[in-house]
Amino acid sequence: MNTADGAAVVVGVDGSPEALDAVRLAAHQADRHHRPLRVVHGFIWPKLRVATGPPPDAPPGGGLRPAAEHLVAEAVATAEATVPGIRVTGEIIDGEAAAVLLGEAPAATMIVVGDRGLGGFTALLVGSVAVQVAAHAPCPVLVTRGTPHPHGPVVVGVDDSPRTRDAVAFAAHEATTRGTHLVALHAYRHPASTGPGDMQPLVHDEAALRTEEDLVAAEAVAGLADHWPDLPVTRRTVRGRARTALVDASREAQLVVVGGHRRSVLGGLLLGSVSQALLHHSACPVAVTRTPD
Repeated sequence: MNTADGAAVVVGVDGSPEALDAVRLAAHQADRHHRPLRVVHGFIWPKLRVATGPPPDAPPGGGLRPAAEHLVAEAVATAEATVPGIRVTGEIIDGEAAAVLLGEAPAATMIVVGDRGLGGFTALLVGSVAVQVAAHAPCPVLVTRGTPHPHGPVVVGVDDSPRTRDAVAFAAHEATTRGTHLVALHAYRHPASTGPGDMQPLVHDEAALRTEEDLVAAEAVAGLADHWPDLPVTRRTVRGRARTALVDASREAQLVVVGGHRRSVLGGLLLGSVSQALLHHSACPVAVTRTPD
């Protein structure tokens, strides 16, 4: 998380109900982390050479830009009502929504987006802006999903990849600021070892396999007590698909945190299948963290 002086929590708005949900979530995040909140709206119409002022013979205040100013003002007012006294500003920036938010990302402590905006078309498909920003932003991205369990833990998906370290650190910080506990969840599917030779049958001991996989979870949270000595941490190791285990855990969680992939030749795979599944099916908000290259 960007801790530079003045770094803000940035939330994108487009006039949809989901965007106002994101504003409320972002206001609480800014309050917990003692950060200002910045509301931004990507105003695409000038890029498309569409007239943004009032049409001829239109009443005063008509046109696309005044409408954009109204929705930003509504979002700012929503943030102020959610957390009275919060430091919040709003701005209209010419450009496509995802590009505008990604332009804000280097100086942001976090970006918050709704799971669907005005372009959303089913209850199961997350909006393209949320996917693009979560896939490419260099800072953590928080996506509104479902309903957070008010007394639930922060759940973080862990494995033996480099991205786990940053996801765990982010999740630990979130759990601390929320006054809850952390659950490090590791899912596995395959045996730890095979017999010698390609033609030999699989040889594995279930107890030994579980012990080995438990060690992955233990190593993922090793050292947390040095930075968060009062944070209760629970390790959970399950056999099965990670995406299924994390979606199940989201039903009793405040937040689910996953590490995002950084490199891929196919843009659609930048998040990885687990992150994609959570953005589409989690029962609570999802945070995607980024490990620098």
